[in-house]
Amino acid sequence: MGEVMRRECRLAARKPSQWLQPLVFFSLVVTLFPLSLSPTPDLLKTLAPGVLWVAALLSSTLSLERLFANDFEEGVLEQWVLSPHPLWVLIACKIAVHWFFSGVTLMLLAPLAAMSLAIPSSAVGVVMGSLALGTLCLSLLGAIGAALTLSARRSSSLLSLITLPMALPILIFGARAMDLASQGQDTAGALWLLGSLCVLSVSLALPAVTAAVRIAME
Repeated sequence: MGEVMRRECRLAARKPSQWLQPLVFFSLVVTLFPLSLSPTPDLLKTLAPGVLWVAALLSSTLSLERLFANDFEEGVLEQWVLSPHPLWVLIACKIAVHWFFSGVTLMLLAPLAAMSLAIPSSAVGVVMGSLALGTLCLSLLGAIGAALTLSARRSSSLLSLITLPMALPILIFGARAMDLASQGQDTAGALWLLGSLCVLSVSLALPAVTAAVRIAME
């Protein structure tokens, strides 16, 4: 597991454009959106949860297209299938590194995004926590779509069609948590629902991705 995670970190360091591009897209959306509206703080605070989460969802989708594609083309996945180690463990390491470079870095940008969208400073902690849980779910669900579209020609279109419908509950509960935090209300319910979605995603995504990778290798 350690060797796989070190390899994935080295590959991510050699190809920074694959995880920097979604972050730049997220930053541009949350920065340019207020410029197209009235700079009234009340209006921005009302629209901020939806804007922030739609930007996070779309930027996460951008980073998923090449999640397994390079390893599939280079024969790495085939070696993983033939190795004596459990395939789901190797895939879990790859998804964890992907979430670190895409989800955790996105979470670290949350304070700047909250500032540009007039979200109160008291709600920044909830914004970061909800993005951490939500991006983990998106990485797991996106891995299912990436594995199912390994041998498809137009994988990007199919990946969006598979991932986005499954991500709707994450979008709803994540935006709700931010909205409640902006109004100074209790956010425990929305955050617990996001946490339960993470547990469900871990339970279902890893077996599904493992099966999809094995099918793609046949």
